[in-house]
Amino acid sequence: MQTLLFNFVGGIGIFLLGIKFMGDGLQKTAGDRLRDILDKFTSNPFLGVLSGIIVTILIQSSSGTTVLTVAFVNAGFMTLRQAIGVIMGANVGTTVTAFIIGFNIGEYALPIIAIGSFMLFFSDKEKVNAVGQAVFGFGALFLGLDLMGTAMKPLSTLDSFHELTLNMSSNPILGVVIGTVLTLVVQSSSATIGILQGLYAEGAMSLNAAIPVLFGDNIGTTITAILAALGASVAAKRAAFTHVIFNLLGAAIFLILLNPFIGFVEYLQSSLSLNPQMTLAFAHGSFNIANTAIQFPFIGALAWLVVKMVPGEDVTVEYKPKHLDPIFIQQSSTVALAQAKSEVIRMGEYAVNGLEETSLYITTENPKHSELAQQIEGALNNLDRAITDYLVAIAGRTMSESDSTKHSALMDSVRDIERIGDHFENIIELTDYKISNKISLTEDAHEDLNTMFDLTILTVAQAVKALETMDRKEAMIVIQKEDQIDKMERAYRKKHIIRMNESRCTGSAGIVFVDMLSNLERIGDHAVNIAEEVLGDKKV
Repeated sequence: MQTLLFNFVGGIGIFLLGIKFMGDGLQKTAGDRLRDILDKFTSNPFLGVLSGIIVTILIQSSSGTTVLTVAFVNAGFMTLRQAIGVIMGANVGTTVTAFIIGFNIGEYALPIIAIGSFMLFFSDKEKVNAVGQAVFGFGALFLGLDLMGTAMKPLSTLDSFHELTLNMSSNPILGVVIGTVLTLVVQSSSATIGILQGLYAEGAMSLNAAIPVLFGDNIGTTITAILAALGASVAAKRAAFTHVIFNLLGAAIFLILLNPFIGFVEYLQSSLSLNPQMTLAFAHGSFNIANTAIQFPFIGALAWLVVKMVPGEDVTVEYKPKHLDPIFIQQSSTVALAQAKSEVIRMGEYAVNGLEETSLYITTENPKHSELAQQIEGALNNLDRAITDYLVAIAGRTMSESDSTKHSALMDSVRDIERIGDHFENIIELTDYKISNKISLTEDAHEDLNTMFDLTILTVAQAVKALETMDRKEAMIVIQKEDQIDKMERAYRKKHIIRMNESRCTGSAGIVFVDMLSNLERIGDHAVNIAEEVLGDKKV
């Protein structure tokens, strides 16, 4: 009994390790293409479904794709409607693992593991290592299944297990519950379906009992997305909840149609001469494809329902540029530069918002302000790349001397605004360090920080306004305010030294305080750089 238990538990462990290694290896092989697929091919729900299928096949985890989708929604990369399509596609893509298992090549598991190991250990090339990791994972998957199969053989002779499967056959809801709970525990629908295929192959379970468990597996896998959405934005919570509703509705629909569906699977089994593992793979695939086809026309209704069920203000940051249409580059460099300037101003306004959220995080220590500021910093990085690429494309066209000056000024301003984001991100990290290490700043230090923050935010906002209106007077005020920021930093450093000498402030608190002042002073420098684009008569 102990040997069987160890084989089963060890088999699950090796199977899960195989799935992870295979997914990680495929993900490394694909590189940044996964993010590009989700970013570029979700413009409509149908493309969203396709991208969900492709990404899930590449990373061998519907939970991984869903978590990635929740993260994209949380970051503002993807809307709820786009996310629903990807989630539907993820459910279809995950069936590929069951088909892989259906080929039943367990006797070749050890040679496959050996090939993967040789590729990992005897090559210095990153690409070969990634492929080796995927091959090793592929072999480990079958070795795990083989061990589980060995452990499950005696189950078919146990009266208690036989009675349980009979109850599941007559009460499909029991099967759904068992599938849900098992997947919640194992945290992998692929693993529970692998177990199910093994049981069915050993004759320990009938098709009538196995198929409802399949439905439950789909429900159980939604827990990963729910965990990923905890503490995330309202939009991310809605995306995770969509996954739950989609799979619950699918299970409910097919429980109603259970007998016709079982008849269809039996027809496939006999007409295609399928082995038991492949029979359940086809059942799983048919269920998910049909569920997606049934619910796909109702994506809008599903989104509406989720918004009603998860109330709250949807605060997300749009990462993508709004004004950078490539057609303007072909038509007119002057018009394209005007579009680029609009995007730079939008980027500058984001920087001001990011500073405001960072200031609120220091004051309240409420993580929602930190999360929003981090989203904004991510948006600044994305806009920096997009605007720079757009400006580089414009540089390839013929420009007048005036346009060339505008072009140079915009390139410099984009760089300065992106650096402002880096500095307020540094301040967030310092605040996180302060909170996690229970470091306390004195009331005087907090007051000094708030004063300097207010002035810095005002200075950056004025610099962005000066760039937008090309107002030299506004630009001059920015330079005066930055001079005040410099003086403040020096004065507050001296006050800090006095507090240190009076033992009112600890050394670790002092380091945090001084680093925050330093980052604010550098933000002021970048605001001056933007203002100087105006004062240098660089008419943008």
